[in-house]
Formats: sequence, C-alpha cells, structure tokens
Amino acid sequence: MSDGSRTTGRLVALRRGLMLAYGAFLIAFVAHNGVPTGTALLMGMVMGGLAVATIGRGRGSVVRIVLDWLPFALVLIVYDISRSLVDVVGLPLHEGDVADLERHLFFGAIPTVWLQQHFYHPASVHWWDALATLVYASHFLATPIVAAVLWVRDRAVWFSYICRVIALAVAGLVTYTLFPEAPPWMAARDGLIDPVARLSSRGWVWLHMGQVDSLVSHAQHDGANPIAAMPSLHAAFAALIALFIGARMRSRWRWLLALYPLAMGLTLVYTGEHYVIDIVIGFAYAFAVDRLVGYWEASRAQRRRSAADEELVPVF
Repeated sequence: MSDGSRTTGRLVALRRGLMLAYGAFLIAFVAHNGVPTGTALLMGMVMGGLAVATIGRGRGSVVRIVLDWLPFALVLIVYDISRSLVDVVGLPLHEGDVADLERHLFFGAIPTVWLQQHFYHPASVHWWDALATLVYASHFLATPIVAAVLWVRDRAVWFSYICRVIALAVAGLVTYTLFPEAPPWMAARDGLIDPVARLSSRGWVWLHMGQVDSLVSHAQHDGANPIAAMPSLHAAFAALIALFIGARMRSRWRWLLALYPLAMGLTLVYTGEHYVIDIVIGFAYAFAVDRLVGYWEASRAQRRRSAADEELVPVF
C-alpha cells in the first residue's frame, strides 16, 4: 500500500470517528437542553458538522462552508431579529375575528378546542402528547438538516432549496407584520374561546425530559413572537420540504412525504399553537413560493442559454 493510500485511509478513519463523536455530542446536548431553536446555535451546529464531514478533503472545503453557509445564517438571524417589526408597525391584533371565522368554517366548533376536550388530560401525559412534541420540535431541525444533506450531495440543489427557505421566511414575516394574529391559546387566555392549553412542549415530560419542558416553555415565553400565527411557518416549512424532496424523487413512496406536513398541521392545531386556517394558508404559501422560485430559476436558466447561444453566433 502506498503512503498516499495509508494517509487517505487514516483521514477517512479520523473523519468517521470525529463524526461519530460529534453525533454523540449533539444527542447528549439535545437530551440535556432540548432541541435548539435559536438560528445562530442551529447554524453553528450544522456548520460544525459539515466541517467535521469535510476533514481530509482540503482547506477549500472549509472555506466553501463559510462562504456558502455564513450568508445564509446571517439572513436567517436578521429574519429572527426583524420579527420585532410587528411591535414597531403596531397594527391591530386579529384575535376574535379569526376565532369567529374558524368557528364559522367548522359549523360552530373550533378544532383546537374539540381536540383538547377529547385528547388532553391535565392530570396525565400520554404517548400522543410526546409524539406531538417531537413533531413540533422537528420544525427546528428539519430545515437545516435537509439543507446540510443537500449541500453535501449537490450544491446547486442546495442553493435552489435555500432560495425557497429565504423566500418563504420573508413572505411569512411580511404577512404577520401586516396581519398580526393571536393563536388559539392566547384567544382562550383572553376569554374569546373555550379553554385551550399550550401543549407543544408538554410531551417532554412523558419522555422523562421534564427539564426540557421548562426550558422550551421559558424560550417560548421570552423569545418567540406570540402573535405570528398567520401563516403557520411550521406548517409551511414542513410542506416545503415535502414538495421540494418529492419533486426530485421518482419512487411512488414519495407520496409518503405528505404525512409530514399533515402530522405537523394536526400537531399545531391540537397543541393550541395555530388555527386550521393558519395551517391551510401556510401550505398555500409553501406551494406558491415553490412555484414562484421554480419559475424564476427556469427564467434565469433560459436567459443564460440565450446569452450562451448569442456568444456562439459567428460575427463576420
């Protein structure tokens, strides 16, 4: 075996070992602290994992990670900061009107209230509460994980994906700045609908991770924008992932991807985070963004082909 082959083999073994160690660290971190929801921390974890995965592939790989991911991370961080615009603009809060519309659409019932009356038991936490919590928490991991996998596999497809992510985030920001809406749990707190509990982090108790329940509840209280219910970006990003990946699969099993946004939608309604209206609008936003960015990409590719054809025309 040549020295070059031995060196390559050692680097591969080192990379695999470090990836296993990094994976173990992430599992321990999540088990102790819960699923990270901050954009800066999530992007740092993803970039760290990609850096480990590119060990032995040259310094250019690390530079490429920084050049590709740092601007993407900064855009999402700015998005998080800009969510306070809803307080600056100061448009009236939509609360009772949305609850009335939901009630009208479902023949006098509000799905969140109905679901909690039948499945929520204040004295005990059930497996479906844990499942709902895991589905809800997957929102914070799914988008960056899909982006990381795509970056490793095909940078062009990765770029196409993050264009949709950014466009969807901006569309959501503009909408809930101009149309601030209270979620069901807030409407119930204000006495506009029957009692509704906020259950999105409750399942950690069933999973014997009660400290995570406290941490997430504290983060929701202090860091999240509680009046950004329209559209549901949790539902929108779940739908975007299903649309984007499904469009690039040829197997009939691709239709199973639809289960993810459906599960997310049911979870958000049951946990009191969103009305069904918010979910439907979120799905519509994902579909519209996917189509519009697709049209933009096709138009850009056509312009490039036309420019290339013009360069090939002989000049006499």
